[in-house]
Formats: sequence, structure tokens, C-alpha cells
Amino acid sequence: MAKKRLKSPAAKPSAQVTDGEIPVVGAREPCPCGSGRRYKACHGREAAHSVTELVRRPFEGLPGECDWVAMRELVPAATATLTLAQPPGQDVPSVTLATVLPMAWPALRRDNGAVMLGLQNDTASGDVSRDLADTLQRALTAEPGTPVDARRTVAGGVRLQDLLDTGAGFVPTVHSGFEFWLEDAENATGEVAASLERANSAALPTARLTGVEAAYWCATPEKNHLRWVMPHPEERLLDALARLHAAGASSLGEGTRLVGSFRAHGLLVPVWDLPTAMQADEVEKPAVAFGERLGEALASDAPLTSEERRARSGLANRQITLN
Repeated sequence: MAKKRLKSPAAKPSAQVTDGEIPVVGAREPCPCGSGRRYKACHGREAAHSVTELVRRPFEGLPGECDWVAMRELVPAATATLTLAQPPGQDVPSVTLATVLPMAWPALRRDNGAVMLGLQNDTASGDVSRDLADTLQRALTAEPGTPVDARRTVAGGVRLQDLLDTGAGFVPTVHSGFEFWLEDAENATGEVAASLERANSAALPTARLTGVEAAYWCATPEKNHLRWVMPHPEERLLDALARLHAAGASSLGEGTRLVGSFRAHGLLVPVWDLPTAMQADEVEKPAVAFGERLGEALASDAPLTSEERRARSGLANRQITLN
């Protein structure tokens, strides 16, 4: 950042563009390159574009991309251990990803030095991965016992794919509440206990299936659902779902129905309605069987029949984009 405000020149100077990095200043201030134009109309235009440019699949290349999407958009309370490419040292005993943190903090460094990174936060740019990486870097060096605030990221900054060990596993742990916020939640009292109780009451019961990847059962007052984040290319996945739907093979058993899909961070999330009595463990076998049928449908290159095209159109019309 510039250390002091640049004053407007008395006369328009000649441009002094160099190959060096142009510092960031206020949008209405003169551009540091010496062009005489405001920063927002000069080098700030390129910087703003690079900061706001949307990265369609920000978690691509990370282990468990589908689970990252689920934790970001679908799951109320979950955590996952993160493994850094460069070990952070003994003063940071662990790094944990959390769906959300108290007060919606972007990150928190506990009294013992452990770092928690919040995933369900507003981001300053169109690249969630870059924003989270910036927050994580600052959390690693924050004073123990302090939260990390949000800030605007710098264009061209590092991303999670640069900081994390992409060869490590990634398995979320779904929680029934937000006790993971506290190191000693059982002994919480007063306003802390009340805040925890309010947060827990708003969290829908959720469970991650064990037989397939990134499929999450949840219960609502009206009915239960299965929301399954899938890594396949959207157009090919829609074709496969349409083949199964037209053949009457898209359900997960009696009383269940494939009702549409979400689109989140470049991936498709098919959604099934389930009976209120159908619990997560009862969805396991039907989900595994559906996964096998889907694999066969994905392998087909045959043109869609007229009935399959109608089914595909119906599925495409019942999509909701979450981000």
C-alpha cells in the first residue's frame, strides 16, 4: 500500500510507466505510474478486473473438491483438517477448516496457536480460493487468541492450491452443532452458552453418507433431502440423469424423487426429496446402487431419445445457482 496520499500535480506529467509493480492507492487518487489519470481509470482498471474476475471452479485441484463445495454451500456445521504444503511449525499445532466461525469471523487463532479457517464468508473477489488463502496466511501469523478480519485481496495473490498439500486426504466431519467453536464447550455458561444454543437451534440435522462421495442427507420440517455434489462435467451429467429419469431409474427407492439440482462453484448438485421417516443410514444402499447406474449412463454416447430430451429439459429447468 502507498504510505501517503499522492497530491494532484500542477500540470499533467509525462507517463513514467516502468516494469515494476504499480502500488495500490485510492480509486480517485492519481495513478502512481505518472500518467496523470486517476488510478481507477489507469492501472486500477486492470487490478479491479483481476480481483473481481469470477473463477468458476475455485476449489478445482484441491483434494475433495466436491466436499469443499458442500461445506461452503450446503452443510451448516462441519470441520476438516487441512494439511499445509509447508508445515507451519510447532507454534501452530493444527489448521482446521470450519463451515462457519463465531461472529462469522473469516479465521481465528486459538489461545493454543491452532488456526481455524471459516469457509462460509463473503469474499472480496471472484476467486474464493485466493480470498481464503489470504485469510489463512494472516491467521498463521496472528497473535494467539485473536480473530482475523476480512480484507480486500491483492490481484495475483496465492491460492489455496499453493498453500495446501494437494496429495493429502480431505474428509469432513459433520457436527450436530457448533460446539467445535469452543475448546471446553461442555462448561460454557452465560451469554456464551446462550449464543451456542441459538446457533445450534438453527442448524438443520445433516449427515454425510459413507458409501459414496460428497452426498449429504438433511432433515427439514416438511421432508428430508439428499444433496449430492458431483464432479462430472455438467452437460454430460445432465444427459446421464435424463437417461435414468426417462427410464424410471433416477429415484432412491419408494417415496423418493429426483427433483432438480443446484449449481455451485462450477459443479452440479442433484437433489432428491425423501420421506420424513427416511434416515441417513437408509439412504446408503440406494445411493450406492444409483451411483452404479449413473456410471453406466455417463459411459453412454448414444444420442438422447425424444423422451430423454424431454426429461433433460425438465431437469435443466429445475436448476438453482447458489453462487
